[in-house]
Amino acid sequence: MLAFLLQVCCYLLGFLIVAALLTVAILLYKTKPYPIITRHKDEKFYLDPKTIKTVEFPSLDDSPTLELSVIIPAYNEEKRLPVMLDECLTFLEQKQSQQADFSYEIIVVSDGSSDATVSVALKYSKKYGVDKFRVLELVENRGKGGAVRLGILSARGRQLLFADADGATKFEDYDKLATALTSLAPEWRQDGIAIGSRAHLEQESIATRSFLRTVLMHGFHTLVWIFAVRSIRDTQCGFKLFTRATARKLFSSLHVQRWAFDVELLYLAERLKLPMSEVAVRWTEIEGSKLSPFWSWLQMGIDLFMIWLRYMVGAWRIAANQKKEN
Repeated sequence: MLAFLLQVCCYLLGFLIVAALLTVAILLYKTKPYPIITRHKDEKFYLDPKTIKTVEFPSLDDSPTLELSVIIPAYNEEKRLPVMLDECLTFLEQKQSQQADFSYEIIVVSDGSSDATVSVALKYSKKYGVDKFRVLELVENRGKGGAVRLGILSARGRQLLFADADGATKFEDYDKLATALTSLAPEWRQDGIAIGSRAHLEQESIATRSFLRTVLMHGFHTLVWIFAVRSIRDTQCGFKLFTRATARKLFSSLHVQRWAFDVELLYLAERLKLPMSEVAVRWTEIEGSKLSPFWSWLQMGIDLFMIWLRYMVGAWRIAANQKKEN
């Protein structure tokens, strides 16, 4: 009987090894090592609502021409977007009036929205002018990561901030991120990331969350620590500031286009040993989230494991490392 059990265990172990090898072989064969960034012809242009003409976006590879680019990914956000934009623009306009050398742009990226998101954003573009406000309308839904990347690739700033369209983070906290980033990287050719964080609010949020959401939150944080990022407590806050040099490195290597893209960005930053600072920000939960607690966290958990596995076996590689070697 013991010999039979040992034989079964050997067969099972052999099966698992073969399955693992087959998985790795399929990943290496089927997966492209570097991301293929697809951009439709219409997505290379923005509309000037005053002249009713389309103008080509600049490239992230160009030299910067202003201080700050704010990238706002938006999918069916016609209701929440105006509140966020009003707060954001009030702050930026006041900052510009007080600092003569401060200049900014906002790029709203409509991620294949089917509501009036584009129309709402274009009203702001007409009011403030396309030098300050541009709308990038994606032909199809890419996911939040894909929308952020295309907005970043179209930006002119020395610093690049992506901020969620729900306005959950107080926009005035940009100043705290900018101070932290400048201490890491005094100029745009240097590397640095300032990461908005809600980690200091964790105990307070646990008190108001359901037991299931608390368990899912801790489970997700554990998976992030095991498979991806260990130096940052809050990887998911939608308020992150990059130098232009760092944005070029990270977004050229980004594979994940949906919710787990933040984790891959910070995983890449750790692999590249880029300077990072986690900055506490004010945050309020806003109604209208498109994440369903269980299924979204399950999908992100799977994504986390696949990010780790693909980089571990070499199915995914870091484009910034390839450029260094060349």
